[in-house]
Amino acid sequence: MKAIIQREYGPPERVLELREVERPTPAAGEVLVRVHATSAAGDDWHLVRGMPYLGRLATGLRRPKHCMAGLDLAGRIEAVGSGVARFKVGDEVFGWCDSALAEYVAVPADNLLRKPSTISLEQAACVAVSAFTALQGLRDRGELKAGQAVLINGAAGGVGTFAVQIAKSLGAEVTGVCSTRNVELLRELGADHVVDYTQEDFATGDRKYDLILDMVGNRCLGDLRRALKPKGTLVMVGGRGGPWLMGTERWLGAMLLSPFVGQRFRPLVHQDRLSDLETIRDWIEDGAITPVVDRSYPLAEIAEAIGYLEQRHARGKVGIRVHAGD
Repeated sequence: MKAIIQREYGPPERVLELREVERPTPAAGEVLVRVHATSAAGDDWHLVRGMPYLGRLATGLRRPKHCMAGLDLAGRIEAVGSGVARFKVGDEVFGWCDSALAEYVAVPADNLLRKPSTISLEQAACVAVSAFTALQGLRDRGELKAGQAVLINGAAGGVGTFAVQIAKSLGAEVTGVCSTRNVELLRELGADHVVDYTQEDFATGDRKYDLILDMVGNRCLGDLRRALKPKGTLVMVGGRGGPWLMGTERWLGAMLLSPFVGQRFRPLVHQDRLSDLETIRDWIEDGAITPVVDRSYPLAEIAEAIGYLEQRHARGKVGIRVHAGD
């Protein structure tokens, strides 16, 4: 089969190779999935370049520990390993794994659910990791309650488009921050208010928020605090900065300050959980959430897809077509 292989860190066009490799066989508790599509995300370009450098303690100091990349996936089951009763050959499924940029993957059955009938395989391949991040940032780290006011900075991106819809599903009053070209998109997704950052600054406005979910990392802690209510919560996802910490030093500063003020500052690193995928699937089937796919690329053009993501202008998710003829 064909798969994307990465043997070293560096620019995606240099280190990502489309190669022929052995097709996997599902072990006990696994299924073999013929991958229809996967997606590219912010996590991918960080991992490809090996940044932040501190993160290499987990991913491999000099080269990646795991040479096959890709997180989200959707496709059809080709074979079922022993001990798996939930699925059969031919089922359309979606979920996550650690090697989705391949024509076939052996995936633990507990990482997958049947695809909702209301969306395509390509849309389903863009759900898991970004939706986990949005849900856990709002519900778990942010403790968002119905009726509260939430501001989503980076609302038109892969995580942000899920966050707007999930926050509405949780009963919040939602304000999304985006550029001019994405204002109508956020309104279509259900945002109650939209701040065009080219025209106004949410940090200097009169509106205050119970929760800010920040995916961009382009504002200092003082700016974000001014937009928070005195007992509000700031949830920080990622950040911008140098190659060593990539903005996570802001997390450290916020956590050191947190005991001395009424506001709460909480970093977020998402967790992959089947129970959360079930929650998200139910919202998708009810029509409360629709994955937003900006564009898609064939598997051979993964470097171009990651390069597009690095420009930070994607509207929603970027899909990767693998077996697009399915």
